[in-house]
Amino acid sequence: MTTSADPSASSLPDDGRRLPLLALLALATAVFITSLTETLPAGLLPAMSGDLRVGESAMGQSITVYAVGTALTALPLTAATAGWRRRRLLLTAMAGFAVANTVTALSDSYPLTMAARFVAGVAAGLAWALLAGYARRMAPAYLRGRAIAIAMAGIPLALSLGVPAGTFLGTQLGWRVAFLVMTGLTVVLLGWIALAVPDFPGQRRGARTPVLRALGVPGVAPVLFVTFTFVLAHTVLYTYIATFLDRRGMGGSTDLVLLVFGGASLLSIWVVGARINRLLRALTVAGTILVAAGAALLAVRVDSPALVYAAATLWGLGWGGAPTLLQTAAGDAGGESADAAQAMLVTLWNAAMAGGGVAGGVLLDRFGPASFPWTVLALLVPVLLVVLGARAHGFPARRPA
Repeated sequence: MTTSADPSASSLPDDGRRLPLLALLALATAVFITSLTETLPAGLLPAMSGDLRVGESAMGQSITVYAVGTALTALPLTAATAGWRRRRLLLTAMAGFAVANTVTALSDSYPLTMAARFVAGVAAGLAWALLAGYARRMAPAYLRGRAIAIAMAGIPLALSLGVPAGTFLGTQLGWRVAFLVMTGLTVVLLGWIALAVPDFPGQRRGARTPVLRALGVPGVAPVLFVTFTFVLAHTVLYTYIATFLDRRGMGGSTDLVLLVFGGASLLSIWVVGARINRLLRALTVAGTILVAAGAALLAVRVDSPALVYAAATLWGLGWGGAPTLLQTAAGDAGGESADAAQAMLVTLWNAAMAGGGVAGGVLLDRFGPASFPWTVLALLVPVLLVVLGARAHGFPARRPA
């Protein structure tokens, strides 16, 4: 891809040192909206299920259908829109969130609500495949990792602050108000993007790489394997953390544990953003080990709240920077096929989230919540081995210039 003919290129920093923070913060807000739209029903299930006259387990599938919408459509839609100008595509994706959240807020029909959630997942597939590459193109080459870190900061903000705030708002004013607030935020963001985010051309037809062909690019397959397995390990525990804590006698402290996790995640993003350009491989190894250490602490059958908070801190420190590290690794490994690699990463990420919820449910029924941290440890062993083995491509000792 080239941007030399892009008339908006003059809006980018020309001194090679500064980042376009206003534009990157708009992307971070877009990430925040996509993440919060996906997870917000988790805090509002009782009220939503009551109003829509379905059980809580059925209402919980509103999160699954979102992930399915993303996983099923990210690859074909990315290929179909490869030639679109980037700002137009981003505006289209975010407008999809505004429509889907509005319909969710106003719907009295469970099938209509699920359809709206699927549409939101489709919009997320477009957005996720676009956002990391957008952040890379707005930054000087040596600051691209930091630019992605700023954009990806929306994830821990959504999980640690957005979900609790949305749950509080839904409890006080009704769950429909929470979704309408999401619509209002998205409308503001649409204007912000139009005014502050530079535009870029899409790929020329002759320069496009078929999405699946990107698998043959050295380094792409290891990054995708690590992404799927790491996200699967995280999701198995995160989805059922309330159940796990309840069995440890800390059911009333779930919000505090998640707040500690979110705070540690924000610190992780700051560290990753500051060091990713030189230490991507080392940070990925460290993140894997930190999450494993947190899981190991949770596996210890000691009813100590201090131990649980320490585990949440290690977990957040290891996980917070993971989206930035994996998105950057996929972009580096993909090279000219970076957009295709990002689309596959988005697909596998959401497949892992859906799979983690299903796998966690099976583990809960058959072995109980104590099996979650052991499962995390088992999944992180191959993650660490692949990262260490992908020294030449995927997670190289020295990042490409």
